Amino acid sequence: MTGVELAAQGLRFLRRRVRVLIALTGWSLLEAGQTFLGGYAFARALDDGFLAHRTAVGLWWLAAGAVGIAVGAIGTGRSFRGVAGLAEPLRDALVRRVVVGSLRDAVAHPHRADTAVVSRLTQQVEIARDSFAGLVMVARSFAFTALGALAGLLSLSGALLLVVGPPLLLGLAVFALSLRPLARGQRAFLAADEAFAETVGQTAAGLRDVVACGAEDYAGRRVRARIDAEYAAARVLARWGMVRVAALGVGGRLPVLLLLVLAPWLLDHGVTAGALVGAMTYVTQSLLPALQSLVQGFGGAGTRLTVVMRRLAGDGDGQGSGKRAVDGRADSLVRGEPTTPAVELRAVTFGYGETSRPVVHDLDLVLPMGSHLAVVGPSGIGKSTLAGLICGLLKPRSGEVRVGGEPVSEREPGQLNRLRVLIPQEAYVFSGTVGDNLRYLCAEPVPDDEVWRAADAVGAAQLVGRIGGLDAVVDPAALSAGERQLLALARAYVSPARVVLLDEATCHLDAAAEARAERAFAARPGGTLVVIAHRISSARRAERVLVMDGARALCGRHEELLEHSGLYRDLVGHWEAVGPSSQPARALRYPDGVNAVAGPGLAVDRGHVVAHRAVTQMQPAGDLGHRGALGGE
Repeated sequence: MTGVELAAQGLRFLRRRVRVLIALTGWSLLEAGQTFLGGYAFARALDDGFLAHRTAVGLWWLAAGAVGIAVGAIGTGRSFRGVAGLAEPLRDALVRRVVVGSLRDAVAHPHRADTAVVSRLTQQVEIARDSFAGLVMVARSFAFTALGALAGLLSLSGALLLVVGPPLLLGLAVFALSLRPLARGQRAFLAADEAFAETVGQTAAGLRDVVACGAEDYAGRRVRARIDAEYAAARVLARWGMVRVAALGVGGRLPVLLLLVLAPWLLDHGVTAGALVGAMTYVTQSLLPALQSLVQGFGGAGTRLTVVMRRLAGDGDGQGSGKRAVDGRADSLVRGEPTTPAVELRAVTFGYGETSRPVVHDLDLVLPMGSHLAVVGPSGIGKSTLAGLICGLLKPRSGEVRVGGEPVSEREPGQLNRLRVLIPQEAYVFSGTVGDNLRYLCAEPVPDDEVWRAADAVGAAQLVGRIGGLDAVVDPAALSAGERQLLALARAYVSPARVVLLDEATCHLDAAAEARAERAFAARPGGTLVVIAHRISSARRAERVLVMDGARALCGRHEELLEHSGLYRDLVGHWEAVGPSSQPARALRYPDGVNAVAGPGLAVDRGHVVAHRAVTQMQPAGDLGHRGALGGE
């Protein structure tokens, strides 16, 4: 909602309450009378009383000023009732708007829970009511105080009004000109502060995942970026705050200086000493405090009111539309609508460092909804880097990465979590119940039977049962690497994300368990699976295979790549030389198909195969680049 629309709604609200405004004006006139008597009574007490050696007259004028103070206090007290007659209906109208808008959204989108409605009904509505009431009091007080003071100056001497009036009007003009940029700066600061708080909260809540995925640098950059943004917004706000101070100085303090400097000239041109003291009383005791309250009130509460009213007024349309435009894409991905690609990379280039050689160079890749891709290539070629780019953990040097049709760079982690999940090679399990571990990526409650179905789909149900069920407490140190991978797979399966990236996430499982997990993810309705493959069987199962060789990338079916890619033929030949399943030939000791330790003793091992790098990445002795440590093997 624009400022013009907001102002128009405010005027319509006030026109419907003319009687309240008339009563408020009547009581405020008493406050204007108090201000008028405050300076005028001092002037008359001096000129007609004490300076004329008529003490009784002076005391009578002072008594009249005191009566004016009492009458003004009554008017101020009654004014609060009038302000309540405006603020309370505003609160009721805002509550009705929030409730109606939330019910309308619930009917239109029954699958989406509006978690912000409680905040709007309580905190934001109360902020709007309190800010509105404060602004009405401040504006009313300044208007009628200025009316009484200016009338008093005119009654004392026209010259005094000429000295005080222009600086006051100039100060008000400077403040009025600063209101719009000040409001923009306040909104920018509030938005930056909210973004900082949200980012820090998300990072703190997801520290386990940050550490498990090795994303400490990425998380640190995100937090530093939010800090820098808030700092920049605070500097802009501070600069416009100085303009507010300047307006207060010009309008409220410059008249005092002018009265003191021009006092001899004023006295020589017919202004009496009492009138000069009365003018100083008007400026220091009435105009300056009223102007200060006006500047501070509109500069602080006015901006808060504008921000909150725009959010509340847009509850059914404007405010929610932007969020729904983003979440609508997420919903389309969750529902499996085929119109939007699940993952899309356009001319993506990435390198670790400004001058380093790109790991990913000018890559174009489109994954339709429900596709199954295996990524293969030599070690260190950039397969895990590609997974990090798709997940938003890495920012491309050039090009664009989209998930669910929206740029990854424009999404917050909370939105990305609805779209994709990455399981790294070293799966992370935290202390807590099995159910807490498996539901960790779910914003909404998930029934136990659904969690059990997810665990069974990826082959983790037997492991969960052996641990003691969903309510059993997990001891991460007591689990093998393969058992942790099974729990991580079940956690990803039960999550709302439909794009799943397995970055060698099954390397500690045998081939049968790996196949079961991959087929489960590939069979999810609308699910999109990306596998960083470490076995030839993963590539054979995939619909398409992406071969990365550093210079260029080639994507196609398994049979097509065997015909057109020499690197792929070499990789397939290496995998098949190691063995079709790369698993120990002896019987497995775990019923769920987990290999606790990989080492020599494979079916093709003739005493010259050793575990190298990550588990299950086997390398013949002839490929090792040294001798000695292995005794020549």
